[in-house]
Order: sequence, then C-alpha cells, then structure tokens
Amino acid sequence: MINQRLITPLGGVNARMKTKASSHNLFLIVGLGNPGAKYQNTWHNLGFLVLDDLARQYGFPEFQRQKWSDSSVTSQDLADQRIILAKPQTFMNLSGRAVQSLVKSYGPPTTNIVVVHDDADLPQGQIRIAQNRGTAGHKGVDSIVKVLKTRNFIRIRIGARPKNYVAGSKLLEKFVLKRFAPKEEKVVAEVIGKTEKAIAMVWQEGAVEAMMKFN
Repeated sequence: MINQRLITPLGGVNARMKTKASSHNLFLIVGLGNPGAKYQNTWHNLGFLVLDDLARQYGFPEFQRQKWSDSSVTSQDLADQRIILAKPQTFMNLSGRAVQSLVKSYGPPTTNIVVVHDDADLPQGQIRIAQNRGTAGHKGVDSIVKVLKTRNFIRIRIGARPKNYVAGSKLLEKFVLKRFAPKEEKVVAEVIGKTEKAIAMVWQEGAVEAMMKFN
C-alpha cells in the first residue's frame, strides 16, 4: 500500500520520553476506536485498523500498552522525523483523556497531531482531511477538542455511511458497531490503504498538500 522509507528503531515506548526540543519533527498519529474483541472489525474502529496496518507497512515495533497514557503505542524514526502511533484504550468517548497524556509527555505541536476516525457523514470508501474544523458531533473528536482547547489539529475522516442510509435514521449508531459484511471487506481494505497514503503525505509534505490530493 505504501512504499517504505528508511526507518530506524527508536527503542521502547514505555518511558515518558520528552521530545519538545525537536517537536517540529514529531508527529503524533492517533487512531480512534473502542478496545476489546467485541468492537474489532467494525466501522467505528477504522482508526485502530488504519494504525495497525500502517505499523505493519512501515515495520514499527509491536504496540505496547502504556498505563500512564491509557493507550497502546508504538514509535519509529522515518528519515528525520519521529512518528508516534497511538490507540487510546479509554473507549471512544473518552479519547481526549489519553490524548492529553500523550501530548503532555511527547510534546508535539497541535498542528502535528493527526486524528484518524470514522465519519458517518461521509459515504463508505471516501476520506477527507480537515483541520481547525467543527467536529460534526463525533464524540471521540469532541473529547479531544475539549482537553486540547483547540480544533487546530489534523483529522482524517473515513466514510462509514452505508449506501442505503436514510437521513435522520437512528440505526446508524448500531450499524457502525457491526462487524464488516463480507461484501464490505474490499471497500474497507481500499479505504485503509488510501488513508495510510494520506497520513504519510501529511508527515512528508504537509497537511495542505495532502488536502489538495485527497479532498
């Protein structure tokens, strides 16, 4: 899906590494989802799935659970940049609590934070990159905005709206928590690959260039 670049291991991620001196070269990529087998392979966990595959594509070490941040985290140096991948284990609606701990420890500027999440306002298979925009009621994103006290971070929205969705239907919340149907798996794989390319372009060339290509 993504061509690998030169990568150099950073070592363990259990310690609280302070990296504010080189924060302009540090990106915190946060994938949103819910922990537990019950939520695996559901639309609401697309953020987790993207980070899992991104880590495999780039040869990151295995994710490790950090108690102090309540997240599963891995990190790697890609060329001259440090990339941290984090999956909050707080459940979606409390994602901000984990992000707040991660930001305090690693010190990225908010403009170098990328939040990857499902979005029921977009059709399945589509993605959009947003920055300093409203949350459209996504509770995980709302939680992050609340603790960071800013919306000026990057979001990669992954479409989760089914083709037969009726506007205003309350069934959408149940749908995004269902496991993928076999006929949906191809769409899921394709959109994960597209999202990974968008994330890589953000850290390599910047959010504006990524928006121009993927929006």
